[in-house]
Amino acid sequence: MIVGRFAPSPSGRMHLGNLFSALLAWCAVRSADGKMILRLEDLDPDRCRPAFCEQVKADLLWLGLDWDEEMPRQSQRTQAYAQVFDRLQQQGLVYPCYCSRGELHAASAPHLADGTWIYPGTCRALTPAQREAKTRRPAWRLMVPDRVYGVQDGLQGRYEENLAARCGDFIIRRSDGVYAYQLAVVTDDIEAGVTQVVRGRDLLSSTPRQLYLYELMGQTPPAYCHVPLLLARDGRRLSKRERDMDLGELRKTLTAPQLVGRLAWLAGLLDKEQAISARELAAAFSWDKVRKEDIIL
Repeated sequence: MIVGRFAPSPSGRMHLGNLFSALLAWCAVRSADGKMILRLEDLDPDRCRPAFCEQVKADLLWLGLDWDEEMPRQSQRTQAYAQVFDRLQQQGLVYPCYCSRGELHAASAPHLADGTWIYPGTCRALTPAQREAKTRRPAWRLMVPDRVYGVQDGLQGRYEENLAARCGDFIIRRSDGVYAYQLAVVTDDIEAGVTQVVRGRDLLSSTPRQLYLYELMGQTPPAYCHVPLLLARDGRRLSKRERDMDLGELRKTLTAPQLVGRLAWLAGLLDKEQAISARELAAAFSWDKVRKEDIIL
């Protein structure tokens, strides 16, 4: 049985791009008579609010996107992440990093052509005495191998990265004690038995790091489908911060079937924009129809 999930971040009202990914994830599960899980990713205490959690659930249900099981919020699962962190630490794969943000983004640090910063391993070989002399509270990084990890994405095709060359050792616990996205999402998906992950194409580059974590934890990774992003006319991604196409605004002028129909048309699932319920859309869902390229609104 396919087990999929919604994993929204309750940091504000969902926008059209969030709903686009959620609708495709839901249709992929319901069209296969699978199981849908809801998980609220509220790791960031500075951005996430309890009130937004209830708003996210209400908005999903208004659109017709239900779920079969709800996991505890990520902020309630610190102990589970700590157990995985301790296991990796016992394997000698985790070390403290004392680099400041300014040091991390120094002009001398290595970058890829797209501007992505690569951690050069500055703190990996510090001696115990050197670590003792540091006054900054450390983040904690996971050592990565000089090895390629790849995925056959269900929509985007083959994607692979050499972790050492593309990102370097990455953070799994922040200096404030909050566990990082990569560690949390893999831990959660394993516990929930997730077999299919549908999410935005902007997260495709995270997949090799997550595959590495699955390997270290001795687990089989899910199948992945990274869907196109919805972009504003100037090419920028939609953002909760700027309230682009906020669902609160959309609900003032559109019914749920009208909004589902618009999203389905943008995805390529309908030949023309027309009102349709989520259930009706799931009955005719096919990945073969879904566009691969980002969509300008």
